[in-house]
Amino acid sequence: MSRPKSIILLSGNGSNLKNIINKKKLGFINMDIDAVISDNPNANGLEIAKKENIKTFVIDSKKKLSESLNMILNEMQIDIIILAGFMKILPEDFVKTYSGKILNIHPSLLPCYKGINTHKRVLEAKDSFHGASVHFVTTELDGGPVIIQGKIEVNKYDNEDTLKEKVHSIEYEIYPLAIKWYVEGLLRQCNHHFLFNGVKIDSPIENISNIK
Repeated sequence: MSRPKSIILLSGNGSNLKNIINKKKLGFINMDIDAVISDNPNANGLEIAKKENIKTFVIDSKKKLSESLNMILNEMQIDIIILAGFMKILPEDFVKTYSGKILNIHPSLLPCYKGINTHKRVLEAKDSFHGASVHFVTTELDGGPVIIQGKIEVNKYDNEDTLKEKVHSIEYEIYPLAIKWYVEGLLRQCNHHFLFNGVKIDSPIENISNIK
């Protein structure tokens, strides 16, 4: 039986890509990474992929995003699309075509702080908690069913950099876990909810971290 096939979309450093690759090497995630795609030709994530002999593609900025992605994906039978710091909003037609197959990691406790600059906004609001969320991608920005969240405390010494580091640690825990569930057939999108092992789940699974 062939392993599930994935592609990973990114725009920057590629730290989540590196973590996913490491989890794959450890046997935690049983899937193939067929390609890494970036809208940024200088993304460090592309170099990480090349060192692992994973095919890389840079999206042509002169073409529509959906057209560029479809040109690449049309040659592949992809089971899961993993967004790992991809900074462009996916076109509605693309999301509908691959509905239920796209996962994203977002640096906040959704539905709070959709969009960008989440760490800054958490500090400005003087929130006591912050974290990360893995969700299915829908046509609503950061609005798809949230699968799992990890939470950390915000203390008086925190700044944007320390929060970013703490949230990355959460991401490295919960994203591989959600991907593992998906490729093992335990996780499926169901309209505005998700199914875990066939059971409808109405709220995110919580993974409370002891990171201070």
